[in-house]
Amino acid sequence: MSDIVVRHAEPKDYDAIRQIHAQPQVYHNTLQVPHPSVEMWQDRLTDRPGIKQLVACIDDCVAGHLTIEVAQRPRRSHVADFGICVGAQWQNRGVASALIRTMIDMCDNWLRVDRIELTVFVDNEPAVAVYKKYGFEIEGTGKKYGLRNGAYIDAYFMARVK
Repeated sequence: MSDIVVRHAEPKDYDAIRQIHAQPQVYHNTLQVPHPSVEMWQDRLTDRPGIKQLVACIDDCVAGHLTIEVAQRPRRSHVADFGICVGAQWQNRGVASALIRTMIDMCDNWLRVDRIELTVFVDNEPAVAVYKKYGFEIEGTGKKYGLRNGAYIDAYFMARVK
């Protein structure tokens, strides 16, 4: 398999990121709504304080996307949360691990972040496993956290503390 290259997302990546998030297998495990617009993704990927956008590429194809959001409130400036997705055709190939390793390095060594948080649906066992692999721990469960396919689903609150 080709190497995975992780880099900052660029404007040329907007449509590829939008297409990944539009895949039913992907948005099933996120809080995204089906059929995202180009305008929404252009806005979402605009540079904003505290937000870093990463993509993982295989053979110059965007295979995954990760957004880090560092809290801007002074008393939470040591905290970041993130969202991640991997295109259906690229899952189980190390893309999520490559993105998470890069994010952890950025947080630990460049962004002054000591706590990284996330939420994940309780039935997304592959995601929970990869988060645990990188030191994230389940801190609690949000009941009826999100609506998916007409039914509410619980989510774990997970965090990694440096």
